[in-house]
Amino acid sequence: MRELQAQNQRSRLKLEAKAAKAKLALSEFIQLRRVTFFSNYALALFIILTLNFALPRLMPGDPFQAIYGEEALLVITPELEAEIIQRFSLDKSMTEQFAAYIFALLRGDLGYSYYYSEGVLDVILDFLPWTLLLTGSALIISTLIGLFLGITSGYRRGKALDKGLLALLMFLNGFPDFFVGILLLIVFGVTLGIVPLSGAITPYSGFGGINLVKDILHHLITPMTSLVLVWISTTYLLARNTMVTILGEGFIVTARAKGCREREIEYRHAGRSSLLPVVTSTGLHIPHLITGALFIEIVFSYPGVGLLLYNSLLTRDYPMIQGILLMVTVSVLIVNLMVDLLYQKLDPRVNNAR
Repeated sequence: MRELQAQNQRSRLKLEAKAAKAKLALSEFIQLRRVTFFSNYALALFIILTLNFALPRLMPGDPFQAIYGEEALLVITPELEAEIIQRFSLDKSMTEQFAAYIFALLRGDLGYSYYYSEGVLDVILDFLPWTLLLTGSALIISTLIGLFLGITSGYRRGKALDKGLLALLMFLNGFPDFFVGILLLIVFGVTLGIVPLSGAITPYSGFGGINLVKDILHHLITPMTSLVLVWISTTYLLARNTMVTILGEGFIVTARAKGCREREIEYRHAGRSSLLPVVTSTGLHIPHLITGALFIEIVFSYPGVGLLLYNSLLTRDYPMIQGILLMVTVSVLIVNLMVDLLYQKLDPRVNNAR
């Protein structure tokens, strides 16, 4: 009897040791996977920075002229030129230039804009809040409305509401952002005169407090609506198609068999599952969002980064163009990272699939 107990004890200890080893191996594997996950983004960031550094310097001629263009030589004083050359080590080897470039980025120094006569980052930060306000509000509103309509339409597939929403949003999806913006501007700005034609605030109005907020929203409503009307269809179609697929899954049948209410099944069970592709699509939609906002800001003369980029192209302000494209690229990379992390939180199965 004692020998049997001792044998069971040894077997239990062996199983516990194997379980501990397996748990340790799993922990190390998860840690390695996390390191690999973040290292991929770090590598992508390094490639972006390297290309942003190398492409202007690969052009023939003087590095200063290649980066700033011939127009800068007519505006920048010899003293300022010497300061910029020293700041970015443009008279030294490529290795020293790259080190100076990285240290400058860490300080937030993206270069000097000869057109605006100040630092690139300072100019971008003056225009960036308006772009964030426009694109952020349009993205949130279009995603929420598109998700709600997609869930509602997909749950009622084939009914009159579904057919009407599908036809309307497919119709809107065929128009580019700027075309919808021009139509809204002509109808509500020129013909009816109920919205401003340009700008983000009324010049020399002296508004403050709640009146300033109302004035900003008054200028924001038309360009934001232009973006929402076009972007809403992408979220709607994705959410609708996902809902149609999910309604045939086994857990929906089980929920109905358990006596769950239809509204609870629609939004809590099926609706929550449709969030996953919408989150991914929202992250991948950021580049299109930025390009769409560029044209909308030009149409409405809205003082955002898109209008700044357009003016920089017209004036050939190469450091400004380079700084804006770098900031946009890095922003897209950061958004994709956040979407990946959020996706893992919404669906833990993604971790096991990696």
